Order: sequence, then C-alpha cells, then structure tokens
Amino acid sequence: QVQLVESGGGLVQAGGSLRLSCARSGRTFGTMGWFRQAPGKERDFVAAITWDGRNYYADSVKGRFTISRDNVKTTVYLQMNSLKPEDTAVYYCARSGGIVGTPSRINEYDYWGQGTQVTVSS
Repeated sequence: QVQLVESGGGLVQAGGSLRLSCARSGRTFGTMGWFRQAPGKERDFVAAITWDGRNYYADSVKGRFTISRDNVKTTVYLQMNSLKPEDTAVYYCARSGGIVGTPSRINEYDYWGQGTQVTVSS
C-alpha cells in the first residue's frame, strides 16, 4: 500500500515562510495534492502536481505557494511564502493513482497522510 508522511509544519509570524514535505512509500507517484483544514471549516484544496509535472493552485494561495517534487518522485513539497493568519490549518498531502479530471476534488485521492499543523500569528 501507499503511505504518506507529512513534516515541516510549525508556528511562524505573518509574512514568514515554511516548507512542507510529504514522503511517499510505494512505487507509483501519480497525482499528489495538498489540502488544508482549519478548525470548524471543511477540508479545502491548496495545490496539486501531476505525474508529468503540471501544477495547480487554489486562488487563495496562487503567487505565494509553490508545489514541487524531488527528482526520484519520492517526496512532494509545498513552499509557502508570505504566510497569512488565514493560512492557519492542518495541512494534508494526498495521492491519486488514476487519471485526475479535477485535481481540487477530494474524492480523486485514495491515500492521505495524517497532517501537519501550520500556525501563522499576526
């Protein structure tokens, strides 16, 4: 089975940066996505990268966040710059093994990590 482990979360001040990592076990890469969930809110799409390197972003993070992967496709990253208090959430990485029609749709993904907390103070 595929296992995903997130790391890199923490507490930062507004305007600061964090880099999240998601390590993957297993032989396939597929489409990898980042989602986040704030207290009392639904889990929302943040960014995704396809098997051939195409990137997708939510409007709320476009221009501030960058998704990428390592050369051997075992780790996906989320570089977060110009962080705002409204970015505070638990961030989850997820994997889709099939052809993704809508990268922002939660149901496209079949494996999920346990999440890492990101807190941005004002």
